[in-house]
This record gives sequence, structure tokens and C-alpha cells, in this order.
Amino acid sequence: MPSPATEQGEHTLALWQGAWIAALVTGVIVWALIFWAVWRYRRRSDDEIPIQTRYNLPLEVFYTLAPIIMVIVFFSHTVRVQNIVLDDPTPDNTVEVVGQQWSWTFNYGLGEQDASANDELTDDEYAYDEYAYVSGTGSDIPTLVLPVNQTTRFNLYSPDVIHDFGVPAFLIKMDVIPGRVNHYQVTPKEIGTYAGKCYELCGVYHSRMLFNVEVVSEEDYAAYLEELEATGNTSDGPLIGGENADTQVGMTNEADEYAEGGAE
Repeated sequence: MPSPATEQGEHTLALWQGAWIAALVTGVIVWALIFWAVWRYRRRSDDEIPIQTRYNLPLEVFYTLAPIIMVIVFFSHTVRVQNIVLDDPTPDNTVEVVGQQWSWTFNYGLGEQDASANDELTDDEYAYDEYAYVSGTGSDIPTLVLPVNQTTRFNLYSPDVIHDFGVPAFLIKMDVIPGRVNHYQVTPKEIGTYAGKCYELCGVYHSRMLFNVEVVSEEDYAAYLEELEATGNTSDGPLIGGENADTQVGMTNEADEYAEGGAE
């Protein structure tokens, strides 16, 4: 795995490392016992047929309880990491992410955030009263800008088919499903630039469904939002595509642009 670029990624990496270490230790013990039994109880020419039925209650209790304990430990650690990744009642920022054939739109909230709007996600409940947006096209890969050391929640929308939103350096990805709003959050640790992509085959131009991530200082993030607002890339609500995509600036049908050679 790559070195995690987020706090949540560190927890994910630790979970996987712990699982692999436990699996390796278990594997070594099992294989050692198998080889020992093969050698210790190998057939000798002068041996009689051994007893075919034998019970060892302590051993049977052990190999019943040990797997149960391991499953409980793995489950508890998985739930703990999942809660860290998914649930923060008060994220610093919320970005409404839209995956649509075949590009991404990022809607940044402006003004005060109402985090309670994330409790029950519906198409008419959003965390901000105004949004600034940036959208990719057939010829331009969009850039998602995030502030360092702040927790950003992604609400994921798709108006057409299933996509998958992920950044390898963040060690997390999630399906973007029509009719359902999935979410997760990240807290970038370092300023830098990363590559993101769609992980779900979503059509002819799936391979072009890329985006960049730029982690900047809090001051630069605020300046970036002011720049988007000054250029007029704002709306009363996030641009989430769907039946109104053709009338929403930045959400026009990407297939038309590709067909016209915009991706050449």
C-alpha cells in the first residue's frame, strides 16, 4: 500500500497490517502443526493400525474458541475504523461530489455549514445555502482542492450509472450509486498533489474519468473559494445532474463533447 496521506488512511493501513500479521502467524502455526503431525505420526512398517477415534476435549475447545475470538477482534477493529472514516458529526467542510459520464463535478459550500443536514441525506437537504463548483469536461481533468489538517466530508451523487470515487493515496474509495448518497471523510496530513479516478467500469470513456487532488493550506483554500465565487461559478444548491443536467452550467452531457472530439 502507498504511504497514507490522510489520518483516516493511517487507521486503514493499521487495520490491514494487523489483519495480515494475524493471518501470517496463524498460517505459520497451522502449517507447523500439519508438518509435525505428518512427521510424528508417519506410518512405520511394523506399526499396527492406529486407533481411528480419539477425543481431546481441551484441544477441541481451543480450536473452537480461538477462531471465534479472532473474528470478534477483527470485527471490533473493523467497525472502529469504519466509524472513524465515515462518521464525524461536525466535519470542517462538506463537498458534494457528482460522478457523471464521464467526469466529476465538485460543489464547495460557501458560508456557514449546517452539519445536521448530513444526518438524513436527501436531494433537497444540503449543508450550505450557497455553493461554488468546478466541473471537468471532455478535455479538462477537474481538480479537487482540499485544506490540510481539516476534515472534509464527501457526499457522493450519480445521476446515471454506478461510479466509484477514490484517491489511492487516501487508501479509501466508495461506490457512487444513483438514487443513493454515500459518504466518507478525509483529513489530509500534508500539502501536495494526488491523483484520483473512477474505480468502477462506467461506460465507453471510463478510463478518462480522472481527477486531481490538491491539498493546500487553510488560507489558500479560502482564497480558492473566493476565486470561484468571484468568477461566478456559484449556485443556490449543488449541481447534482440528473434530469436537469443539460440546464446546469458545468453538468452538460460529456458524451456529446467526446463525440465531437473534445477528448482528442
